[in-house]
Amino acid sequence: MSEPTVRDRTQLERAERRRLALFGYPSAEATRRLPIADPGRQFDYRTAFQRDRDRVLHSRAFRRLKHKTQVYVPFAGDHPRTRLTHTLEVSQLGRTMARALGLNEDLVEAIALAHDLGHTPFGHSGEQALARILAGEEPSCPLPAEVVRQVGTFKHNYQSVRVVDLLERRYDHPGLNLSDQVREGILKHTGWRRNFPFPLPTTEGLRLGLPCHLEGQVVALADEIAQQTHDLEDGLHAEAVSLEEIERLGAAAAVIERAGEAYRSERRRFRRAAILQRGLIHLFVTDALAATARNVARHLTRHRIADRRGWLAAAERMPATMVSFSPRVEALFAELKGFIYRFIINHQEVNRQDHRARLVVAGLFKAHYENPLTLPTYVLLRFHEETGRPYLRDVPIPRIAEEVSRHYHADPRFVRIIVDHLAGMSDSFALAEYEALYHPHTAPAGGAGARG
Repeated sequence: MSEPTVRDRTQLERAERRRLALFGYPSAEATRRLPIADPGRQFDYRTAFQRDRDRVLHSRAFRRLKHKTQVYVPFAGDHPRTRLTHTLEVSQLGRTMARALGLNEDLVEAIALAHDLGHTPFGHSGEQALARILAGEEPSCPLPAEVVRQVGTFKHNYQSVRVVDLLERRYDHPGLNLSDQVREGILKHTGWRRNFPFPLPTTEGLRLGLPCHLEGQVVALADEIAQQTHDLEDGLHAEAVSLEEIERLGAAAAVIERAGEAYRSERRRFRRAAILQRGLIHLFVTDALAATARNVARHLTRHRIADRRGWLAAAERMPATMVSFSPRVEALFAELKGFIYRFIINHQEVNRQDHRARLVVAGLFKAHYENPLTLPTYVLLRFHEETGRPYLRDVPIPRIAEEVSRHYHADPRFVRIIVDHLAGMSDSFALAEYEALYHPHTAPAGGAGARG
């Protein structure tokens, strides 16, 4: 019996190529802006995308996801999803789909784990609050018109790229130096466009004129499937909707018909709900796999693609929705999304918490913008490093007001630095900061999810 050996990167890449379909993205073709430092090459037993996955997992931004809201349903007990559990579900669904289609599972996993790193506290309500502030539409903290014109807007997928390219600090360079293929998948997992007004550190390697590669498209659809099915489950557990209401949906009816007597004879409601939840995921994933396989086959035939070189040559002609549902299931999925929006996202308690979240985000921005000395030291130092202006705590007290008025309030870089700071907060830290600023009799900020 031969002794076991450790396979190096080259051997792993060869084995990977044998597994991949011609349209799967080989790790050997990965590109990145900066070379991997020599210590990282000393024990080279990972592919490029495995290295990216590990860098994401060990980032501070990834750890903070456990304290960030998915849909804010505080009345649902201990079991509603967070950004972290959502991320893990997207990764699991994405890997399953990638394996079945012959795509690169490691690339899918790296994108999935990083896709929401730039998400705000309090879910999409926090995202909308920051976008509203930057557009000059928040009456409580108006910005100068020239700042609004220059600063850009906010969207979490762009912020996620900003996190991995700039804000994470673990190496001798800004960011995590992820491969271009992972960065592209992060950006394109949800709505994007070529000239979107957002200050990415660089657009190099993002292929803004092209649809995303198939691994990125898989993550985008897995994100949608995970979000809708678990929002539905959380809404059911929170009693925002009833099982009977869900059963009337077309997708649920299809699942019940397939389950047959196993569902109809089940008297325990929680068991029926579990069968329905599993069945919906199975319905959407299996349909997406079949539809995607058909789409790819048509694309290969239409453009006479027979090998990897031909696939790359036809990249400009690849549909942006190659990974998709069949028309029938697309209609069922759209009905489900409409139901969730009407009965869960629009639920009174969810909207009360969303309103509270917007007040917290706007209140934090207002406090930090009006008085930058309320910001942590590392945030003020970042503004000093980016602009060359004196570190504010070193400015003599009689000159602080003038320095802030002339060189902070009028500088879009300062506004963006505040936004970066707020977007990185967890829900719990944002609430604690708000209490410390506006209700100082309460406990000081800190604890779970603290920044810095």
